[in-house]
Amino acid sequence: MNQAEMILMGLRIWGSIGALVAGVFLTVGMDRIDEDAREAYIFRPLLIPGILVIWPLVLWRWYLYETGREVWARRYDPPRRAHFAVGWMLPLGICAIIVTGLSIRQQWPADIAPERLSAPAEVSQ
Repeated sequence: MNQAEMILMGLRIWGSIGALVAGVFLTVGMDRIDEDAREAYIFRPLLIPGILVIWPLVLWRWYLYETGREVWARRYDPPRRAHFAVGWMLPLGICAIIVTGLSIRQQWPADIAPERLSAPAEVSQ
C-alpha cells in the first residue's frame, strides 16, 4: 500500500465515522441538546457536510451537554483570550513563510538546454 492509498483509506474511514456520527446525532442527539431544534427536520441535511468533517468536536460537545459539564458563562472565553495572540501570529507567520520561500529558491544550472515538447502521436485503430 503506497502513501496515496493510505491517505485515501484514512479519508474513507474518517468520512465513514463522520457519516455514522451525523446519522445518530441528527436523528437522536439534536433533539436532546437543543429544544429549538425539536420537530425541525428541514435544516438538518445542511449540517451533514460539517459533521462529516468535525465529528470529533461534535461528539465532544454532545458529551459535555449530556453530562451537564457545559458552562455557558465561560463558553467563549478561550477564543476571546486567544484573539490578540492569533492576531499577531498570523501576519508574522505569513511574512515568515514568504521570506523562507524566497530565500530557499532553487537555482537551476545554466548549461541545461530547453527541450521542445511535441504533441503525442495519434493512435490508429
